[in-house]
Amino acid sequence: MQSGMVLMEEGKDPTVTARTNQSRGFPQRLLQILVGFFLLCVVFSAISMYMVRYSGFQSAVATARPSFQLCVEKPSNGLEQWIRPPSKLMHNMTDQELFWRATFMPRMKNYPFDRVPKIAFMFLTKGPLPLAPLWERFFNGHEGLYSIYVHSLPSFQDQFPASSVFYRRQVSEWGKMSMCDAERRLLANALLDISNEWFILLSESCIPLYNFSVIYHYIMKSKYSFMGAFDDPGPFGRGRYNSNMAPEVNITQWRKGSQWFEVNRKLAVYIVEDTKFYPKFSDFCKPSCYVDEHYFPTMLTIQAPNLVANRSITWVDWSRGGAHPATFGRADITEEFLKRVLEGQSCFYNNQPSSVCFLFARKFAPSALDPLLLVAPKYLGY
Repeated sequence: MQSGMVLMEEGKDPTVTARTNQSRGFPQRLLQILVGFFLLCVVFSAISMYMVRYSGFQSAVATARPSFQLCVEKPSNGLEQWIRPPSKLMHNMTDQELFWRATFMPRMKNYPFDRVPKIAFMFLTKGPLPLAPLWERFFNGHEGLYSIYVHSLPSFQDQFPASSVFYRRQVSEWGKMSMCDAERRLLANALLDISNEWFILLSESCIPLYNFSVIYHYIMKSKYSFMGAFDDPGPFGRGRYNSNMAPEVNITQWRKGSQWFEVNRKLAVYIVEDTKFYPKFSDFCKPSCYVDEHYFPTMLTIQAPNLVANRSITWVDWSRGGAHPATFGRADITEEFLKRVLEGQSCFYNNQPSSVCFLFARKFAPSALDPLLLVAPKYLGY
């Protein structure tokens, strides 16, 4: 019995030992299977990568690259985004946003790129530009030296062909439509082009009295901006002053002048960034006080008296009397008339006496276009 029991117990040990040996053999086979599977995956992956790399991957990248470039703008040498003019004049900025953006101004005088200074010709009009063909001839051949901006009533849509210098030069319309608001809006849009150095305000009835080269050099070489500003002690001058404008504006600082100006970039920024004088004129210059006759002359006389020539270079004729200057039509365009406009003038230019006092003239009716086109080559130089 005891020996049988011992045998049974001894017989039990071999069984357990066999199972243990089987369990040890099973992980080895499993490990071999896993290693084989891993090697198979490595080989398959290498083949797949080789095929993708040399067949489909290059075409996939070539296809995806253009769409990626559309999403991420390429940095164009750093300064490019700052110095190139806006591709489109129409935008959705409010006046507040536009004025804020327009007053960005470099403080260093030397530009780190080849900057060609331009003149911004800003047309303030209710509708069409009937004298556009004359201006087209004036601008012809001087591309890169000028910019054009047109501010008209929002209901007006220009019909200029794509070949015209006025094509799509209408600025966006926001805010109130008073004269000075429109003028500040024109200046702000023109300031967005860093190459614009001078800013000339014109109406649809204005014409240039000299060719482009003469006007460009006259303007660019001037030490002063051109803004008429004088102290009129009468009822149409100081008589329009409101004491509520003090202390920002005292009556001794009150000025009157023509709204048609020619200012450099520094003064243009002064006009656009102004928040000190604008509220006073908005609140207290009411009819018979006309903001466009007093706001800019008064503000610049206070802000920059040494930078203003204190005269306008836009000729007008008040000799016929009335509240508005004379308008000239077809019958007025004669040799005698042009000589009267161009000759017999005396003024100061850069503190020196000069006989060239006016570069532009107004007011010309649409009927004056054809005779002006005929006489322009001989008398106006274009």
